[in-house]
Amino acid sequence: MFGSVKKHIDNPTGDIETIIGKETTITGQLQGSCNIRIDGRIDGGISVTGNVVIGESGNVQGDIKAGSLTVAGMVTGNVDCEGNLSIHATGQLVGDVRVRSLNIADGGIFKGRSEMDTRFGSAAAATVPAN
Repeated sequence: MFGSVKKHIDNPTGDIETIIGKETTITGQLQGSCNIRIDGRIDGGISVTGNVVIGESGNVQGDIKAGSLTVAGMVTGNVDCEGNLSIHATGQLVGDVRVRSLNIADGGIFKGRSEMDTRFGSAAAATVPAN
């Protein structure tokens, strides 16, 4: 039963462990170490070490800190990702972002400032001695 749900979820970085359904609203801060998909509404923020997928019906009003973020719905808040931020054609993000890489599909909306942060780069590159 649940295996068929995972097949329809767009998450190239791992299995989704938690799903917030369309008819669900959470008020407050969502924290954890899992991969999560939001198809409902979060009024607060998200702070996870895993990856976050905001589905087409998903709506997050708050800051997001995650390993990576995929937005196909709506996010209003600042984003801090160690990895990739992808905004799909149906996605909208209003807020400032600090990420390693940023991908915006044709039709995707981003309104804010972006910072490509090298602190997430290779540890070897950061420790190369200067001549």
